[in-house]
Amino acid sequence: MDRYLAMQLLPLFLFGVGAFTSVVLAIDSLFELLRKVVESGLPINIALKVFVLKLPYVMVYSFPMSTLLATLMTYSKLSSESELIALRGCGVSVYRMVLTAVLLSSLVTGMTYIFNEQIAPAANYEATRTLEQALKSDKPSFKQQNIYYPEYREIKEKDGSTTKILSRLFYADQFDGKQMQGLTIIDRSREGLNQILVSESAQWNASQKVWDFYNGTIYLVAPDRSYRNILRFEHQQLQLPRTPLNLAENSRDYGEMNISQALQQLEVERLAGNPQKIRKLEVRIQQKIAFPFVCIIFGLVGSAMGTIPQRTGRGTSFGISVIVIFSYYLLLSVSGALAQADILSPLIGAWLPNLFGLVTGLFLLMRVAQR
Repeated sequence: MDRYLAMQLLPLFLFGVGAFTSVVLAIDSLFELLRKVVESGLPINIALKVFVLKLPYVMVYSFPMSTLLATLMTYSKLSSESELIALRGCGVSVYRMVLTAVLLSSLVTGMTYIFNEQIAPAANYEATRTLEQALKSDKPSFKQQNIYYPEYREIKEKDGSTTKILSRLFYADQFDGKQMQGLTIIDRSREGLNQILVSESAQWNASQKVWDFYNGTIYLVAPDRSYRNILRFEHQQLQLPRTPLNLAENSRDYGEMNISQALQQLEVERLAGNPQKIRKLEVRIQQKIAFPFVCIIFGLVGSAMGTIPQRTGRGTSFGISVIVIFSYYLLLSVSGALAQADILSPLIGAWLPNLFGLVTGLFLLMRVAQR
């Protein structure tokens, strides 16, 4: 029975992956790439490369939808042809019939996690970089704001313990792809001498591996916190780490980070102290963890709905799948927005749609089993 059900589910799942991926990719990327080819002169080979790199990101969302479609259509067909009634007559419970779909959905959950964590973020980031490089112009293609990078050092206390204190703080208002603008640097890396640097702009000098600062002032602060000297300059070179530039250049969108990268970014945002960005990133991390498990939920809901005695065709099953998918993503958007607004916790906001789907699937399954 398990082998028979699996062979019924697999072709429909693959059909769903192809259908949903094609539709979503056409809406999300294809038309935009064609517009860039026509209006911006994007080379066809680059457009094709970006199109292929976008595939894993879209496939991640097609896996749960395909699971729902496959289970609903398969069990609806078996129900309409009285095969499920025959199985029940042989002593097979509804729970045992649905278990096959749930186990296969668990495998899809693992596949979704691998794609969502290892493949899709890297491919999506590469697609963005490829498109930016292909459309590069004199005007920078990206702009980062509020670049914040702290460095710490450990000092030993008299009792032998160690304490971590701020060694250097680097802040820039924005980075336009070439220069940092509006810089403030607090340097406490040397004992007995602190300095505060305020500069209009700065640029990394790759040949000398130093920073070139322009139009600024350096305030030297004595150990007693009094000003020792003030130095104004038009051009000044300082040996500081390149890390702030790496941070600005490698900044990624939420869809371009895996969970590990998102957690690292969260630490940076917490140091920057922007509550809105921190909250949004916390919600996105929880959603990234919760999302693969929707495959199991959709597998349960689809098979439970399919086992209800009915006479429905493939068109009806597809329509029901669209309604369920729309309802899930609507609830996901609403709960995510409530979590970002601090009305719900990030954990509840991310997992609430899954919990609602689980309760719905179990309720439908219990009703069918009681008939």
